[in-house]
Amino acid sequence: MNPDPDVKDVEVASERDEGVLQEVTPTPENSTRQTTAGSTLRGEGLTKIYQRRRVVDSVNLEVRQGEIVGLLGPNGAGKTTTFYMVVGLIPPDRGKVFLDDRDITKVPMYKRARLGVGYLAQEPSVFRKLTVEENVLAILETLPLKRKERKERLEALLEELSITHLRKSKAYSLSGGERRRVEITRALVQQPKFMLLDEPFAGIDPIAVNDIQQIVASLKHRGIGVIISDHNVEQTLDIVDRAYIMYEGRIPISGSVSQLVWNDEVAEIYLGPTLTHRMRGRYPRPDEPLEMTEVESEQVAELASEVSIPPTEGSPR
Repeated sequence: MNPDPDVKDVEVASERDEGVLQEVTPTPENSTRQTTAGSTLRGEGLTKIYQRRRVVDSVNLEVRQGEIVGLLGPNGAGKTTTFYMVVGLIPPDRGKVFLDDRDITKVPMYKRARLGVGYLAQEPSVFRKLTVEENVLAILETLPLKRKERKERLEALLEELSITHLRKSKAYSLSGGERRRVEITRALVQQPKFMLLDEPFAGIDPIAVNDIQQIVASLKHRGIGVIISDHNVEQTLDIVDRAYIMYEGRIPISGSVSQLVWNDEVAEIYLGPTLTHRMRGRYPRPDEPLEMTEVESEQVAELASEVSIPPTEGSPR
């Protein structure tokens, strides 16, 4: 069992974390996915080097308020390290992070949280020996709210996340899906503009995955911009507006779900034949196929060779 976070962790967690949610069922493709105007969070040329190895290599990505963006790729691709740089857990060796036109590269994590950049780690972050109610209050009590306001917000959050019936349950007794609901509730306490979700479907059963999908989808309809990374590719693609495919620290290709699903290189190096067949049955062929530059095509071909799968040639996209 993982030990409880210490008091310092409470302070850090409180800086990244609220809102009132509407449950929205994810639907295939973008006809129902409308983005709202607002702020933009972006990384430009993000690079991180460990022991002379470029774990992340010149990565560019962005998310607007009111859209859900996937950052997908195999283990070791550099997704979590990219998240760490965007939220301020680690500094980039090169590149910058912007919130709209403001350079926040050197702004510490807790101040980024105050600016509206939230983060939910893949590791359990609840206080195991506290009840669900106490877990949420631990974050609410760090805010300059009157007792009545804290109580009202607590009740609203518990109800909206459908965890009121768990309020007196100790966190260590929760299922994986229930724990993730509590973690998202805590992460919403500061009403973020953006949330980065690292492996939100990890360690939970298939039924709970659907519940968490609905919660993540509902964040978008509250105007929150979401970047989500998860190994559960199919469930992730079902709720994103578009996605970046990351491999060996690089992002050689990105596009809408339909563009990615119907791109033969992506199918070869990442989705595989079974998932590709299933996804193409649910997503229509895009009117605008994914167009890659010569450099991008070379990068994808290189990735395909690295995973011992020959890239396709001359096939329609």
